[in-house]
Amino acid sequence: MTNIPHVKLGIIAVSRDCFIIKLSETRRMNIVNAFGSDIYECPVTVENEIDMKKAVEDVKANGCTALVVFLGNFGPETPETLIAKYFDGPCMFVAAAEGDGDLIDGRGDAYCGMLNCSYNLGMRHLSGYIPEYPVGTADDIAAMIRDFIPIARAVIGVKNLKIITFGPRPQDFFACNAPIKGLYELGVEVEENSELDLRVSYREHAGDARIGDVCKDMADELGVTGNNYPDLLPKMAQFELTLLDWAEKHKGAREYVAFADKCWPAFPKEFGFEPCYVNSRLASRGIPVACEVDIYGALSEYIGACVSGDAVTLLDINNSVPKKMWEEKIKGVYDYSLTDTFMGFHCGNTPSCKMCADRAVKYQLIQHRLLEPEGSAPDFTRGTLEGDINASDITFYRLQCDSEGILRAYIAQGEVLPVATTSFGGIGVFAIPEMGRFYRHVLIEKRFPHHGAVAFGHYGKPLFEIFKFLGVKDISYNHPKFLPYATENPF
Repeated sequence: MTNIPHVKLGIIAVSRDCFIIKLSETRRMNIVNAFGSDIYECPVTVENEIDMKKAVEDVKANGCTALVVFLGNFGPETPETLIAKYFDGPCMFVAAAEGDGDLIDGRGDAYCGMLNCSYNLGMRHLSGYIPEYPVGTADDIAAMIRDFIPIARAVIGVKNLKIITFGPRPQDFFACNAPIKGLYELGVEVEENSELDLRVSYREHAGDARIGDVCKDMADELGVTGNNYPDLLPKMAQFELTLLDWAEKHKGAREYVAFADKCWPAFPKEFGFEPCYVNSRLASRGIPVACEVDIYGALSEYIGACVSGDAVTLLDINNSVPKKMWEEKIKGVYDYSLTDTFMGFHCGNTPSCKMCADRAVKYQLIQHRLLEPEGSAPDFTRGTLEGDINASDITFYRLQCDSEGILRAYIAQGEVLPVATTSFGGIGVFAIPEMGRFYRHVLIEKRFPHHGAVAFGHYGKPLFEIFKFLGVKDISYNHPKFLPYATENPF
């Protein structure tokens, strides 16, 4: 992953001046020892606002991009919360559990102090990440810090992200037509361009000396059986270089980039190929390229890449699994009902590392029907990466802005089943517990679009925490059988 932040952690201990400062310092050292070497231990223990400024200056000077603010005792409410104001990065607030049973000089009251810390953060409208249960021993807090790393990575990434689009967004694809107000509220920058801008830049890359090397890399990735159209590789390599160069030249003050590009119907006619395979290759490097100018899809993918440190994809929540297939391949083998299953599909943008060995560059069947003469061999509709998606644990999720400008999100964990789809495109048989109810009472009820981001693993816990930290108030998930949805008919 070349397009996601590296998190350098620092830890600052705070101490109420009427408590023994050594208590916080010793407990801070115990956390560092339990966590390991990859955390910077700030030598300044914060008792007042002057200490706070010194501590923040120290962690900044030592390259820290995320902080653990540790209440080793009750803590000074104002200085400890102002750390979150003066530090340019996410801060986690945690507190010490009492230690060896000495409840005279060894009692820190951080359990109480965390309440006032949270209250003070709220009064000052400051953002601080507080774990589910933020009080613990050194080992407990070391585990909390490990859980904080992907959260911090995503928050830093989002705050330093530019989404570059080549549009316009399709009129009839309301998956892609959402207010960008929510992006600015999150701190994401947006650069919207025309397809003509992309076409001009693509032409300027004709004859680029790097095309040969990219073609070789593509051929190596696809292998003999996957490289169905060797003549297409130079065009696709030229396009890949166009996007990478555009990202480098246009990211401006931002450090990270994602794309949301128009990919039909004009694109294949004008460029001579479908962009899907190139999109898949960029996604494998942590540079999502969302289909159909889906800006919130690109953002969702990027967050997943930061959380997982791995390739992600964007899929349609596409079609139901035929009952016959479920009865023959799933029933009695896997503990899923028919309505727990569905097929996730897109034309061919899923990274090859997440697909079965028979994946190959093919042509977009639907576009071929629409754009090329009936009965003709595929020409400019070639360029998709097709095949079944590997069986694995997955998290299906999305962050979206609704028509009123309100951010909403959903998260559902499940798996891709090792069941042949017998279909086309980049596709898999997905299973999510209670998907039928989730489909009706979250996806339909809350008017989410058909595009969903997919992370390959179970990342529901950090995604939920990230969305909370980013200020998303409405975060939905697939309810178990015993927990009805607010809109679910009890009869």
